[in-house]
Amino acid sequence: MKSIKAIMLVLAFIVCATTFTADAQFRFGPKVGLTVNDMHFNKSVLDSDNQTGWTAGVMGEFTIPVIGISADLSAMYVRRNAKFLAEQEISKDNRSYIELPLNFRYNFSLPLISKVVVPYLGVGPSVSFLTSRKNIHDAYRNRSVDWALNFGFGLRFLSYIDINARYGLGLTKAVRAIDDEYGKAGIEGKNRYWTITAAYLF
Repeated sequence: MKSIKAIMLVLAFIVCATTFTADAQFRFGPKVGLTVNDMHFNKSVLDSDNQTGWTAGVMGEFTIPVIGISADLSAMYVRRNAKFLAEQEISKDNRSYIELPLNFRYNFSLPLISKVVVPYLGVGPSVSFLTSRKNIHDAYRNRSVDWALNFGFGLRFLSYIDINARYGLGLTKAVRAIDDEYGKAGIEGKNRYWTITAAYLF
């Protein structure tokens, strides 16, 4: 319930900012990309490897001209894959999420090249809702909601094509142990991931 309220507040912020900022420019379009996920455990008895996944969805953006500030909100289907080693046994955890990342961006207006390419920096929160719930060998459970803080940079080409790379720092436990051995040890894992996307804005 708290997560749903938080998402509603984010959506309300976007609607209000777009409505009451007369000069704001709103755009939207499809967005696709790749993810590289690394499950970070709080105990050294588990070791994980980087695994590649994918993402696809839609992105909406509003920009306030002149001052170089913009924000974008996306609704993305995300496939996050993980592989980790516990007591010489390799376990795979392929999870699907609906992710809602909100990014606040500062666009750099550079002389001569701004009509062709505009670099920017971004930061913002993200919430992901698990859609493929499962237990891993009856030892670990994926949690249904995952919060993260994203840091990224990107390039806007010809005002329509957006290329972005961002690093997601998991703030909540995405995986926790439920069996007797690891559960009593309090072993939990957080998502750490890179996401590289391309969007076309109308």
